[in-house]
Amino acid sequence: MLLARTVARSSSLLIALALAGCNDQPADGSPPKESPQSAAPAGLPDRDPALAHRLVEQEGALLLDVRTPEEYEAGHVDGARNIPHDQVSARIDEIRSWTDGKGDAPIVVYCRSGRRSGMAKEALLEAGFSKVTNLGGMGNW
Repeated sequence: MLLARTVARSSSLLIALALAGCNDQPADGSPPKESPQSAAPAGLPDRDPALAHRLVEQEGALLLDVRTPEEYEAGHVDGARNIPHDQVSARIDEIRSWTDGKGDAPIVVYCRSGRRSGMAKEALLEAGFSKVTNLGGMGNW
């Protein structure tokens, strides 16, 4: 009987601790803090040619080719500006000048396959731009 009571109390204590651990509310009653991962904006949906066209043609989105200058010179989407993906973070001020300093200005990024434009999108989101979409490869245009 003593063993059954001890097991029951221990089980109740474990359940209470588990439930307390699931509570997002800090002990001092302040609002829960967002995790850094959930605080980062996701931007716009990716690999959506219709969305990319609408943003560029109707909303004046910046079209950003993040391939190398050589790839850009060999052929690019009309109206696209070129900044290689590995230079996006270092050239944020230049990009801001193209968007009149607006962090909510739409930006469409593309490359050859979508990998580099995915990295560029991440860098733009981290820099505070909120309306960024990764078209993927230039062939999606």
